[in-house]
Amino acid sequence: MKIDRLVGILSILLQRDIVTAPELAEQFEVTRRTINRDIEDLCKAGIPIVTKQGHDGGISIMEGYKTGNALLTNTEMQDILAGLRSLDSVNGTKRYARLMEKLSAGSSCFMDCGQPVLIDLSSWYRGSVVPKIDMIHNAVENNMEIGFWYYSPNGEGYREIEPYYLVFCWSSWYVWGWCKKREDFRLFKLNRTSRMHFNGKYFKKRECVMPDLGNNKVFPGGIFVKAVFEPECKWRLVEEFGPDCYTEQEDGKLLFQAEYTNKENLITWILGFGDKAELAEPIEIRKEIIQIIANMKNIYAS
Repeated sequence: MKIDRLVGILSILLQRDIVTAPELAEQFEVTRRTINRDIEDLCKAGIPIVTKQGHDGGISIMEGYKTGNALLTNTEMQDILAGLRSLDSVNGTKRYARLMEKLSAGSSCFMDCGQPVLIDLSSWYRGSVVPKIDMIHNAVENNMEIGFWYYSPNGEGYREIEPYYLVFCWSSWYVWGWCKKREDFRLFKLNRTSRMHFNGKYFKKRECVMPDLGNNKVFPGGIFVKAVFEPECKWRLVEEFGPDCYTEQEDGKLLFQAEYTNKENLITWILGFGDKAELAEPIEIRKEIIQIIANMKNIYAS
């Protein structure tokens, strides 16, 4: 993209005293004419760029303009690289890493340092999610509507949306967009979509509200849970709810108390511990679990 190239050229000019147009053309894999147009655009943006003809000539920033020899510090560069590499982890390419190499040209020492932060955004569903991410990314850039079949706890059905953001949160990928069926902005989990496609329609961008990704909004709670767990479940309770979610009893068992957001998810979660957990409250959900266990016993007994 042009904006990436402009930022890259500016970064190089801030890091080096002088550079030639052919060098920049080779670095960014474009023609020299394109580089000349980019330099003109940077000048129009107020960057005092000087060009010098001759054997020792080239392109530079006016002396006295630079406050330092780098646009970003090595630590800042490393943080950016970690973020860009995390995007590469989604689709298995090195597209963003190559972009970072271009932006860091002339000061690549940080590329050789050990990276203190490694982020992997891929998932078990990489094979099915990656094409959806690419399609949504393209749709957002080109104002194209997308359609898909969606599966939710309330049922399933066909949706068409105007996509605005790709969101990675709670270990999953989502798309945030205007749902034509609900006539409102909605968040859709990509793992719950199938048969995603462009529907052939374009949309005019509307004023988009940002998704509220706070826990209180997405996981509002409302169900007070009291349960007892065997000591060997401690690691999982800490991982999912933190070290303050339980009280160790005299017999070594763990009294868990917290708010839960969804009854069905709560039942599935408790049953996932097998005979290592016992739900004490709410009483009505405890009765449902007892009935489920009795039904399971009949299924397996037959």
